[in-house]
Amino acid sequence: MSDAPRIGKPLTGKCLCGAVTITMKDAHSEVDVCHCLMCQQWTGSMYAGIEADDFVIEGEDHITTYQSSDWAERAFCKTCGSSLWYKFLPTGNRTFLAGMFDLPKGLPIKHQIFVDEKPDWFDLAQESPMKTGAEIIAEAKAAGFSFD
Repeated sequence: MSDAPRIGKPLTGKCLCGAVTITMKDAHSEVDVCHCLMCQQWTGSMYAGIEADDFVIEGEDHITTYQSSDWAERAFCKTCGSSLWYKFLPTGNRTFLAGMFDLPKGLPIKHQIFVDEKPDWFDLAQESPMKTGAEIIAEAKAAGFSFD
């Protein structure tokens, strides 16, 4: 068991369609970020994961795994395609896709790995327009799209 600081309450997350649910107990209170080329292909950009030594997975019949290397397995929902976890095979440790969970505000990044493979366009600190979801929906409605 790791001595990383913990989130005191259980966290429950689900895939996009809700077929897979993961509940973590005592999740680590930091996020791991990987920029490797495989994670980029798997997620579309970088992989942000959160660890927990104790977890329950429901909906396992909707999960498919892919052994992406001699040391790693990646899982996804075979119904909606959502990425679910990265598993380091030599230890069995998993990090779960951070975006599945309603995480507390202010979690730090533990580390970023494979930064030498990070694309140059992927720098969230760069100056660019920032719009809320409400602003994007309003723009789409003004352009004639309907969401009803």
